[in-house]
Amino acid sequence: MMGLVHVILAVLSLLTVGQSAPVTSCESLTKQVEIIGRNQLLGKWMYIGESTTIAGFKLLTKALVETSWARISAADESDAINVFQSQKMLGRCFTATTKMTLGNNTLSMVHPMHVSEVLLSTGCPDCLVLQTNFTFGGSTYKGLQFMSRRARVTDAEMDEFKKQVECLNLPPPTVLDPEKGFCPDESNLQETETTDLTTDISSMNAEDVKLFDRFLSSSDGIQLLIKIITTGLTGLKEN
Repeated sequence: MMGLVHVILAVLSLLTVGQSAPVTSCESLTKQVEIIGRNQLLGKWMYIGESTTIAGFKLLTKALVETSWARISAADESDAINVFQSQKMLGRCFTATTKMTLGNNTLSMVHPMHVSEVLLSTGCPDCLVLQTNFTFGGSTYKGLQFMSRRARVTDAEMDEFKKQVECLNLPPPTVLDPEKGFCPDESNLQETETTDLTTDISSMNAEDVKLFDRFLSSSDGIQLLIKIITTGLTGLKEN
């Protein structure tokens, strides 16, 4: 059971950045921003909100994910970054480290799923808005992620992100609540109950990803997925 729970959580973690005058037109809001080297991406980012065409993603996130943040660092390769993600789910902390490659103004990953991301314009001076395309289990999805250096953004900055979601014809976004608290930084992880999913992610195969995709294809599958995870995490707490 716990092996399946870890696979599910590993995929979920992958699916899971002052104020200037906001841009308002769809043409401006969906304009790609050139990524001039990886330095502009480095550092710690809080996940503020996300929209995706995965039908059950919002329900899944609302039921399981409390808060999430990521630290992006330079990889050994000059065209790559390491992404350390820390996610709080049902009162527990889960971490994972993945690598993405930067080329042709696009961040990409091929395992355990194909992911490509481009940076979009934003009036928020310390934010990232990433437009994402990802394929797993034979299905292709689109999404938009909003991240900030801060745990909270202004109402105007959030409204701008929601407008970007509308311009791209994506579903209303899921917004995370910083009041629920964040998992600690890497230096303090030993002081809290944390499960690292990096090995689970690296060992995932095509069948694991297809299984997750099948769960997401129906409301019954989503409910079963939530039940499997909550039951598994309850078992961890009892042990």
